[in-house]
Amino acid sequence: MNSPHSIDLDIQQARLHPAVRAIVIPPCPEYLLRLQQAMAGSEVDLAALDHLASADVAMAAALIRMANSSLHGLEQPAQTVGMALTVLGLRPSVELLAAFITRHALNVRSPLLEHFWESSQRRAIACEHIGLQLYNMDPGLGYSFGLFCHVGIPVLIKAVRGYGSTLTEALARQDRTFTQTENANHRTDHAVVGAIVARTWHLPAAVAQAIWLHHDFACLADERFDPTVRRLVAMGELADFLVTHHENLPPSREWQSHGETCMAHLNVTQNELDHWIDALYPAFEAVRF
Repeated sequence: MNSPHSIDLDIQQARLHPAVRAIVIPPCPEYLLRLQQAMAGSEVDLAALDHLASADVAMAAALIRMANSSLHGLEQPAQTVGMALTVLGLRPSVELLAAFITRHALNVRSPLLEHFWESSQRRAIACEHIGLQLYNMDPGLGYSFGLFCHVGIPVLIKAVRGYGSTLTEALARQDRTFTQTENANHRTDHAVVGAIVARTWHLPAAVAQAIWLHHDFACLADERFDPTVRRLVAMGELADFLVTHHENLPPSREWQSHGETCMAHLNVTQNELDHWIDALYPAFEAVRF
């Protein structure tokens, strides 16, 4: 097993692997850079945030649509970006903008990705919620991990011939794991590519490391890994369960194999999990792209 420091080195070295070098990793989108810059100072640059959100009609519309959703129950609908930012609040606005920018930067047309971004945003919401319930964690860290956890999948669909068939095969096979099928066919997998995207897009190191490890549940018992990274991995599995339950899908093989381990790692009971199913329902329902 690797130390947290060597995970970052592994991510850098993986970029040099011949199978990965052939994959085009999209550069960090300009809008995401501007969003990160607006959030970088000791105080958020609200004017820059308003200007950024107003710079793209579709992005502005997404903010206003969310502010006017039943989740907020406004008597008078928000009609401007400024009003929408006020209704949503700073952190939810930033998270919604990040989700919108990410989806449009990786705009891959494939029937295999029909619900991918909705599920990704729900996973992000769930990770943030779990983190707020259990730990004094930066809520943005959980959200970012949930949103970017599977970001390697659309990158691979766009960049690697035959990956769509691999995705279908990996979901169907019972004799080996998802990433084992990816590696057998392409000598890399979405966890590796997702971690590279996270670092290329200047996301926190803990997020990139958790993406690298998010199918490696042996890391939960290894104290050489950063506790925050291990919590993110466990939170991601609980979040996936909550999302699949909401979307009326059967529990994943990973949940059946590792769900109890992840719950134990976070000291989460079945009663808490059942409560979160109900608590997250309105936020999950409000997710629309």
